Amino acid sequence: MNNFTPIIILGILGLLMGLFLAYASKKYEIQRDKNVEKIKDILPGVNCGACGYPGCSGYAEAITKGAEINLCSPGGEQVMELISQITGKNGEKSEKMVARVLCQGDNTKVTKVYEFESEIKTCSNANLYFGGDKSCMYSCLGYGDCRKVCPVGAIKNTEKGLVIVDEELCISCGKCVEVCPKKVIKMLPYKSKVTVFCNNKEKAQIAKKNCQVACISCGVCKRACPVDAIEIVGNLAKINPEKCINCGICALKCPTNAIKSELKEYKIAEISSEKCIGCTACKRVCPVNAIEGEVKQKHKVQESICIGCGLCFEKCKFDAITIKNKVVKE
Repeated sequence: MNNFTPIIILGILGLLMGLFLAYASKKYEIQRDKNVEKIKDILPGVNCGACGYPGCSGYAEAITKGAEINLCSPGGEQVMELISQITGKNGEKSEKMVARVLCQGDNTKVTKVYEFESEIKTCSNANLYFGGDKSCMYSCLGYGDCRKVCPVGAIKNTEKGLVIVDEELCISCGKCVEVCPKKVIKMLPYKSKVTVFCNNKEKAQIAKKNCQVACISCGVCKRACPVDAIEIVGNLAKINPEKCINCGICALKCPTNAIKSELKEYKIAEISSEKCIGCTACKRVCPVNAIEGEVKQKHKVQESICIGCGLCFEKCKFDAITIKNKVVKE
């Protein structure tokens, strides 16, 4: 037998196997939707996982198989519209959510119960030692675990032992929420500009002792709210963003400054002297007694008291009331 015969046989077998595999790959090839790559190119490429899928590639694949097209928080409405043009699907506009650190307990408002000395200074490590080094058991520890996982650099450490979120940079991925051992970071609607910046669930006496700006569950904010958007749950005031009208009266009334308003402008009612007939309907419905005037007399709004809730506007049947915006004085 020729010495080259085995080599020739192996070569022929290899060729036949190659041809078979090429045929099989073609015959049983899984057809991938051509739109996957197009959608992937549109997505921001952050791979944050906020959509619920493993990265942008996973989400692009899922969209071609029926997933909703409005799940990309970083891309927002612009990305949704571009995907809609490719797929022909319509998606509902989703409300922008942002991460907020519900704590004001920096090193000037809470005390240190011990000095945390460690080669690895992280919130998770500090939390293992008696729940952290701050007197408030519910406060932000400030070592920046959330900052390290933020994919867009939206979180910064402050010099006073807290972290802050740049809401304009936040992409709503929620990674900071997952990593925070104190669960002090919450996802809230961007439009909500009045927030309870406290996470302390202790009773008033203990909460106030541990932090100067703690919510003491006194209920002043709840009673002052004109639209019943606040309730006290577990010794802590909670604002319902669906009901809140961003009037800011709760922030003005809060005795410990646990509630903050970020409003750059505020709403105020104005009554037209030409259209007002003095029916007093607006005066009766005003929750803060900001409207003055007697029956059949022209009514007037006291600007220093009005919270711009709009209840008088809704009640007036003569279109005598308008709601205007005024810039907050710094």
